[in-house]
Amino acid sequence: MNSSEMIRTFLVDRLGVEAEQVQPHALLAELGVDSLMLAELMFEAEDRLGIDIPSDTEPPKTVADMQAVIDALTALKTP
Repeated sequence: MNSSEMIRTFLVDRLGVEAEQVQPHALLAELGVDSLMLAELMFEAEDRLGIDIPSDTEPPKTVADMQAVIDALTALKTP
């Protein structure tokens, strides 16, 4: 599962967001992601993708920002 699939699945399953709304430019807040839900999304990414998101990471604002965080950390993990 890649980062975009993981984010889309999370938002659809947990928040009832329509899959077509999960676009790179979409603001997470407008999709219903508050600070608690953002933390859950980050924990989900850590669990599913085997990464560690540092606690001092700038909170992502858009779907693309979230993907960038996940992809950067996934790339560091891959030899």
